[in-house]
Amino acid sequence: MTRPLVTALVLGGALSGAAAPEEPVDFGMVTRIRDEGFGGSKVMDTLFQLTDVIGARLTGSPNLKRANEWTRDQLSSWGLANAHLESWGPFGRGWSFDSASVRVIAPAEAPLVAYPKAWTPGTDGPVRGKAMRVTLDSEADLDKVKGKVAGMVLLLADARELKGADKPLFTRYTDQELEDLAQFQVSGQRRAVPPGMAGQPPVDREGFLRRQRFQRTLREFLKAEKALATLEPSTVDGGIVRVGGGGSRRKDEDPGVTALVVAAEHYNRLVRLLDRNVPVELEIDVRSRFHDEDVNAYNTIAEIPGTDKKGEVVMLGAHMDSWHTGTGATDNAAGCAVAMEAVRILKALGVQPRRTIRIALWSGEEQGLLGSRAYVRQHFGSRPEPPPEERELPSFLRRERGPVTVLPEHAKVSAYFNLDNGTGKIRGIYTQGNTAALPIFEAWFRPFSDLGAHTLTNRNTGGTDHLAFDAVGLPGFQFIQDAADYSTRSHHTNMDVYDRIQREDLMQAAVIMASFVYNAAMRDAMFPRKPMPRESPAPTPEASPPTGPSYPLSPARGRGEGVRGEMEMTAAPRTRPERRSSSACPATSSAYAVTFVRTGTFGASDRNSSPSARVRFATERSIRSPHSSS
Repeated sequence: MTRPLVTALVLGGALSGAAAPEEPVDFGMVTRIRDEGFGGSKVMDTLFQLTDVIGARLTGSPNLKRANEWTRDQLSSWGLANAHLESWGPFGRGWSFDSASVRVIAPAEAPLVAYPKAWTPGTDGPVRGKAMRVTLDSEADLDKVKGKVAGMVLLLADARELKGADKPLFTRYTDQELEDLAQFQVSGQRRAVPPGMAGQPPVDREGFLRRQRFQRTLREFLKAEKALATLEPSTVDGGIVRVGGGGSRRKDEDPGVTALVVAAEHYNRLVRLLDRNVPVELEIDVRSRFHDEDVNAYNTIAEIPGTDKKGEVVMLGAHMDSWHTGTGATDNAAGCAVAMEAVRILKALGVQPRRTIRIALWSGEEQGLLGSRAYVRQHFGSRPEPPPEERELPSFLRRERGPVTVLPEHAKVSAYFNLDNGTGKIRGIYTQGNTAALPIFEAWFRPFSDLGAHTLTNRNTGGTDHLAFDAVGLPGFQFIQDAADYSTRSHHTNMDVYDRIQREDLMQAAVIMASFVYNAAMRDAMFPRKPMPRESPAPTPEASPPTGPSYPLSPARGRGEGVRGEMEMTAAPRTRPERRSSSACPATSSAYAVTFVRTGTFGASDRNSSPSARVRFATERSIRSPHSSS
């Protein structure tokens, strides 16, 4: 089957025999974009400022505000107009930490690699206590240890079984994986599900709420019982520590006691000692602070003004917030640096787009796409607020109730392009089921087939900020990217640093993003849209996720679609990454440490088409991620 016939079949044109009109591409401009992007790139300079200079950028922290201000000023210095910060919120309390030290004092002195969970309190100086292994999964468990944990450091999990790696730590898509990704498989589901949960029984919503409320009870119990701290093992090994949130962002909720995640190998040593009745004494010194001076958060916005169609907008963006243990390089200073480089390239070339090009650098993504959703709600449209019984649920468990109410600006948005899957180079794009986008993207990717970018799939991908646009019927797209070592080393870990970035991949991504944004801004017509989203059916309460202490699930080593849950979910430790769905998460605890990520692998049959076809097509409404969860 030839590529033109595949295109015609997918688009329905084969029934009439009519070929779809060719999407025009300005190859001369693409040549100029490639020349500036490869010959004069500043993408690593931008990355350096966001990571090595500013550092970790947890939402609500002083560092993220510094990043907001620096990006605003940098975009303005490149000649972009209307560079400003837009507030949203309230987000809740900010939090930051300066240092964390955990040492074994007895039976033999040794330092441990450990990091505090966000939004948990520090120790107010070094404190010492004996280690104690406990299981705290229910109120009955609390009754068993009542009066016994004062001054103790509580180990909340068993030792993790660590095995040798059976797959490479750094991977790129193979041709076959890209072919598989482009396959159409009917699932009957209209809504994406988290990676690793495809084919599993639905999550018990009521059970989820019970566990969520128990975490608050647990924090209050440990504080009242004067426990010193809690320790949990990292879900990755090799000395890498993956950490998310704990405690609470609400000022009226007690954040509990100091809570840390320990390198798995170091944690296992403590458990072995306790299992053999060897007393363990630990010294902990965590210096962390809450920031209550500003409960709002901010997005950075700037524009390249349009000309004859300046009232219409093409948007690009990435989230600028990160977690706190590394410097947020792959998640997601990389995406921010690429988006900023894309508009820098266009300004350097003196481009005068027909439509206004608007860049947005989001905050609050790690807590549930909060910044992008707030922006979409303020400017474009929204669904009704969920009822009280739904507000405590993460968005992937909520019903999408009621019609989308649109604002006047909704009609003016042509498309939004997002980058948030680490350092890997662009290999294609997810259309989110927008079949009309296929011939357009096919033409736009043609100048980049020599850079490995050509795969189109109608599958949904989740876990990042394009979902905020897609949820209200706007064309929002996330690029397909190579996994690199995002899931195995850097995602949400202390190793998410500048050195995990692949320079050439970011240069490639910036050139492609600049070209896509330029093409969208210059085409005669607005970008085609899907039908407006429907109200989702009532969920079926069935099988609960496993109970146990909260652990961030390890990422799968493949790539694919995901839905980021804005709260973290209780699960047994496994050997993601995440990021969600439609409405903003309240400022409550993120103690359920399963953040769902946009990774996974796809088992699909080979397609019977010409091996020379450089663009692959597919349509799928749901995730297939047989290996693991984000």
